[in-house]
Amino acid sequence: MMSEKKERHGGPYDRGSADSYYRRDFEPHYYPLGSYRGERICEDKMTNEQIMEYAEGYDDNDDEGNFKEY
Repeated sequence: MMSEKKERHGGPYDRGSADSYYRRDFEPHYYPLGSYRGERICEDKMTNEQIMEYAEGYDDNDDEGNFKEY
């Protein structure tokens, strides 16, 4: 079972996995109110833990090879 942090839409893990899925650059960020809702929180305002969560989501998706087919 996934942790609540990993399930939350717009959270750092979710945004990292989405960026990897769409083959976007590694750019830590998240949305506190859900995906694309509220202020976008960028890396300079993130904690080290949040940046690590983003990286985990990005790396997990890369490792799975789950990418958008265009």
